Amino acid sequence: MRQAFAFLLLPTLWAARNRARRREQGDALRALLFGGVGLLVSGAIFATVFWLSWQLLDYEELGDYLVRLGFGWLFLTFLSFVAFSSIVTALSTFFLSEDLRLLLPAPIPGERLFYSRFARTVGQSSWMVIAFVLPVLLAVGFARCAPPSYYLLALATVAPFVLIPSALGCLVTLGLVSVFPARRARDILMLMGLLFAVALVVTLRLIRPERLLTVQALPDLTAFFATLQSPLTPLLPSFWAGESLFAALRGGSDPLHLAALWTTALASTRIARAAYVRYYFSAFSKAQEARKARFSRLHGLEPLVHLLPGTPARRALLVKDVKVFLRDTAQWSQLLLLVALALVYVYNFRVLDLDRIPYMTGLVKNAYAFVNLLLASFVMSAVAVRFVFPAVSAEGQAFWIVRTSPVPLSSLLWSKFWTGFVPILVLSEALTIASNQMLGIAVALRVLGAVAIAFMTLALVGLACGMGARYPRFGAENLTQVAGSYGGVAFMVLAVLFNLVVTALLAWPASLYLWYQYRHLPLAPRQLALIGACFTAAAALSVATFLASMRRGVRALEDLG
Repeated sequence: MRQAFAFLLLPTLWAARNRARRREQGDALRALLFGGVGLLVSGAIFATVFWLSWQLLDYEELGDYLVRLGFGWLFLTFLSFVAFSSIVTALSTFFLSEDLRLLLPAPIPGERLFYSRFARTVGQSSWMVIAFVLPVLLAVGFARCAPPSYYLLALATVAPFVLIPSALGCLVTLGLVSVFPARRARDILMLMGLLFAVALVVTLRLIRPERLLTVQALPDLTAFFATLQSPLTPLLPSFWAGESLFAALRGGSDPLHLAALWTTALASTRIARAAYVRYYFSAFSKAQEARKARFSRLHGLEPLVHLLPGTPARRALLVKDVKVFLRDTAQWSQLLLLVALALVYVYNFRVLDLDRIPYMTGLVKNAYAFVNLLLASFVMSAVAVRFVFPAVSAEGQAFWIVRTSPVPLSSLLWSKFWTGFVPILVLSEALTIASNQMLGIAVALRVLGAVAIAFMTLALVGLACGMGARYPRFGAENLTQVAGSYGGVAFMVLAVLFNLVVTALLAWPASLYLWYQYRHLPLAPRQLALIGACFTAAAALSVATFLASMRRGVRALEDLG
């Protein structure tokens, strides 16, 4: 029994080892892609922080003040992130994990079970924060020529720092599950988190921090720094971590704040353990309540769908897909964040000041029209890989029901297509038309952009549906894993290539037309024919991509049987 804690962690380690040994198709490509992106992001963070810290060396007292303030804000931000992440993660590790049905009846002490679950919660909720914090701390240390003790104290500071919000998150989770069922509590937390993210994104964009870089904003810098100092209270662990690291950066030590970190981490862990030993079983029993689908019954949906053309089988599949999507809170609630990002996307074009180039304003605006088209297509690609590509895999283990029913598999794939195509088309047209309107570009480019994004959306959604049918993962635990699989990575590569080719086919003839119109020169018949050929090639490429992808997707589904 004394070794139960270590043995309870072995299945997780063995599963990761076996997954690494059992190489699947695309594992090397996915590891190379995501590993490269991770290294690039870490390198960019390191280079940026190193440059800023190096520049602050020229300002002695002000530079030290800003570094100290930056440490406080860095840990304050990550404190809130780890706390909320641990709440959501604890719901899965303590109450919704499949292996709990085997562990709870086993003769395992409650303390050992808590420590094993708590270790998984800490690891899953804080690994990303640690991955972002370490490049920052290393960059500051290299720029300031910190002594070796600084790097050792950085590890000794980050370790207890992540334990405190993790223990607090576990306690909040225990309280929530004692009141609400676990699945309903997870839905509530996801909605709260997404609303918080939406508010944060919109607020940061509306305050327009780039104004601080202008000369007119210099008198406001004092008030700005005073505002930044106000949330850094000495009662928070983020303040203790920042003070400990700042003292180590200058070659000294701060045993008081470091001791406060470790004692608070140990005390919070012990309190969480005592609470779970006392109330965990009753909370877990309440967590087994089945979820209710009051919101997603949608009695008026079926009469509305019956008005659409198509066979009864396709209409029934369409109703099923819409209801399944709305019943999955993890899916439809992300639309809130997507809408917020779309608003920020459009708002960026509204505040874009192109009038500073008086003689080139018209040319630059028209050039931005194609930049806008390319960015909108990238946004559509990201939305398609997240919502459309996993649509077939979302059938899960119930796919055999559709496979053995007297319904053509083409009807299933077309239902997935229309469920994703209509909302994505509305979103893409809204983004393109609104941003082009705010840019004030030529009317011809506005029409071209609206038509082009419709064809590109058709091709991208069709490509996502087809590749999702060719590379399904019915056994995936969540749809995010499907989007990050080999098929998802391959789709994004093909989507980026498609977007670049179509934008190039549209940009060159449109720029040629606008240039001749600006110079008041007539276009030669040969040039008109070339422009028409480029536009026709872009449309033909979109339609061909759509048709070929859907046909191959239907063939792949039929081959599964």
